[in-house]
Amino acid sequence: MAELKTTLTKASARDFLNAIKDDQVRKDCWAIAAIMAKATNAKPKMWGPGIVGFGSCRYRYPDGREMDWMVIAFAPRKTNIALYIKPGFEGHKELLSTLGKHSGSKSCVNIKRLSDIHLPTLRKLVKASVAHVRKASKAR
Repeated sequence: MAELKTTLTKASARDFLNAIKDDQVRKDCWAIAAIMAKATNAKPKMWGPGIVGFGSCRYRYPDGREMDWMVIAFAPRKTNIALYIKPGFEGHKELLSTLGKHSGSKSCVNIKRLSDIHLPTLRKLVKASVAHVRKASKAR
């Protein structure tokens, strides 16, 4: 079995976010980090080389394997910012319908910039995702 790349690292999330070259993307990422930190009551930590995650839980695959995983996370990408939410699009259709301009698949919501998003809805979406993960897993 291949080794998982997305694991908790000792890298600094603060350094990672401060190194984002685009000023607006950096500001947006810090704002998203604040929303996720408030919802989880956790500090940002790096998961792999490019995902900023909050909190941790035990995730169980259908085959019974378990691993540590973040409760909620985001990642700045070349053309967007990916927000990793659970239980994905199907579980949040109503909130996503009022979120604003976004795209995505399964458990990933992609946004270009926060100015395209309705922030109160984003806060509700993050809280709902965190509540789902905590209810469904052994969240820490």
